[in-house]
Amino acid sequence: LKGKKVFFVIWTTTPWTLPANLALAFHPDFIYVAVEHGDEIYIVAEGRLDALKERIDLNGKVLSKISGKDLEGINAEHPFIQRKSRAVLGGFVSLEEGTGIVHIAPGHGEDDYETGLKYGLDIYAPVDDKGKFTKQAGELEGQFVFKANAAIIETLKNKNALIKEEKITHSYPHCWRCKKPVIFRATEQWFISVEHNNLRGKCLEEIDRVNWIPKWGRDRIYNMVSSRPDWCISRQRAWGVPITLIRCEDCGEFVKKDSVLDTITKHVEENGADIWFMKKAEDFLPSGYKCEKCSGASFSKEIDILDVWFDSGVSHAAVMEKNAKLSWPADIYLEGSDQHRGWFQSSLLASVGTRGTSPYRTVLTHGFVMDGSGKKMSKSLGNVVAPQEVIKANGAEILRLWVSAEDYRDDVRISKEIIDRLTEAYRKIRNTARFLLSNLYDFDGKDYSSDLLEIDRWAMSRLQSLTAKITSAYERFDFHEVYHLLHNFCVVDMSSFYLDILKDRLYTFKSDSKERRAAQWVLNRILLTMTGLMAPVISFTAEEIWRFIAGKKEESVFLSPFPKADEKYLDPSLEEKWARLIAIRNETNKALEIKRQNKFIGNSLEAKVILYLPKKEFNLLNEYKEFLPALFIVSSAEARQASEKTDGAYESEDIKGMSVIVERAEGKKCERCWNWSASVGTYSDAPELCHRCYNVIK
Repeated sequence: LKGKKVFFVIWTTTPWTLPANLALAFHPDFIYVAVEHGDEIYIVAEGRLDALKERIDLNGKVLSKISGKDLEGINAEHPFIQRKSRAVLGGFVSLEEGTGIVHIAPGHGEDDYETGLKYGLDIYAPVDDKGKFTKQAGELEGQFVFKANAAIIETLKNKNALIKEEKITHSYPHCWRCKKPVIFRATEQWFISVEHNNLRGKCLEEIDRVNWIPKWGRDRIYNMVSSRPDWCISRQRAWGVPITLIRCEDCGEFVKKDSVLDTITKHVEENGADIWFMKKAEDFLPSGYKCEKCSGASFSKEIDILDVWFDSGVSHAAVMEKNAKLSWPADIYLEGSDQHRGWFQSSLLASVGTRGTSPYRTVLTHGFVMDGSGKKMSKSLGNVVAPQEVIKANGAEILRLWVSAEDYRDDVRISKEIIDRLTEAYRKIRNTARFLLSNLYDFDGKDYSSDLLEIDRWAMSRLQSLTAKITSAYERFDFHEVYHLLHNFCVVDMSSFYLDILKDRLYTFKSDSKERRAAQWVLNRILLTMTGLMAPVISFTAEEIWRFIAGKKEESVFLSPFPKADEKYLDPSLEEKWARLIAIRNETNKALEIKRQNKFIGNSLEAKVILYLPKKEFNLLNEYKEFLPALFIVSSAEARQASEKTDGAYESEDIKGMSVIVERAEGKKCERCWNWSASVGTYSDAPELCHRCYNVIK
């Protein structure tokens, strides 16, 4: 190619950056070809040759090929400025568009800037704060960069350096606020080096000492810190927290004298940060002060302010260390998942850099609130659910319950339908508490723990399991588990089973009988514990319940100790045994429901059930012969071997070999307990009562 006119061909959508061009980037692994084009030679990437044949009619003979890495260090002439452009290597060069050669202006782009640093190029940006070319740009001085595009294109044409000009539609960054295109421009800034004193390494060590919730938060911030650049802490704004440094106007040296820095600190402590903007540089210097480097006497203040992330990043020191009621480091930092890049990271850098350790022990991150379909809320879409509207329509407790019910690790959804479901769930929890309270109106408060029936001991064991699980969920910040555990306990364990069975004992037994008192003792323990467990979530409801609970207790639920599981009442084997009884009960209820739908019975107490069971289940029910009517809430019940099964029985799908016959109960209905019994009518002075109720009344 010696003696020929050889050109590197580049393609750009920002002609205004060409005055700042200092290099041309080639991919080290691409092959580049020299192609004849008339009496000139064009060098482009081989992988783009076919596209360029069509785009710029590059159909000449390929004279030679060369690897991109072998082009490193070659100098090219700038197309319209007397300056060399150096051939450099860059992994960001692609074959998706253009020529496979990228024009590099170190002062006008991130890749360009990094490449400039790597090759020791001048970070050259001949553009001022108003987006106009400076005198360094020669004839373009004073022109706004975007408006200068036409002049630069015309210059390229006049220099015979333009192959083609065309209009295309492409993506370009715009300001989120004013919607105008962004001008990339390298300017002097203040940085905190993440390599100085091994700040990066120390931060990574601290990350592994922090408890991250959810666990993926650790990997997210670890990877960010591992690859982050130095922290740019300066901003060009009219007002903010100032960078309180004074510069010599003659040599540019900053005043580093401790006594001067102490004076500035004292001024800020006494008057606030605004004092920096109110006083002149000389007001912070001793009378007659001279620059220690050049002996100059003219000084100016730094006008940049601190990045607001630096402000928030040191909040732990301003809040935790200055308040005697608080301790440092913080127990927990709580924010959205976007703060791994923001507050969590700025706080970590500032704290490790100044105190050598993390400012927090635990970091919890949550997703964002979406509408019921998982779409981002927007006024234009009309899908915004305002908290005030939910509170006005349903109450603040429902909103709190929604917050706890959703798994915050991901984006959470809210809609009228979701709120309606939670309102119903809240009503069930509240109604459970109302039932417990209404049946404790005459409880004497004495200890009946030694008189518990087996079903009472089961309820107490379930209560301890609930307490242990909810406590663990709170400690792990798994609040959605708290909601589901509490709701399930109220609906399944209590309302659908224990309390349903207990009604007969509460309503028909003698008021001061040990059986009824034992039941009340259990209800009181359940109510006290349940109220304490729900207090962190539905706080006002818990406090309202607490004020209605009789007996000696703290003034407020929030002044009482948080419930603890009592190992004395925890009996996993009993829970397992009763889980089998409950499964049999559920199947029996299915048989009763069929008969109820067929109008064979109305209330379940009108029925007698005969259960045909496999040996294991039969032996289990045989232990509870006297309790079976209460278990199934029927007037009569008996268990038989599966081999005795008769025709017409309900066949269980869940318990293999189990079947149920539902018959009409014998006798007449007792007007007091509603059980059907042959003993009703046998007492002349109380013919409407069964034997059990007669003994209670008389």
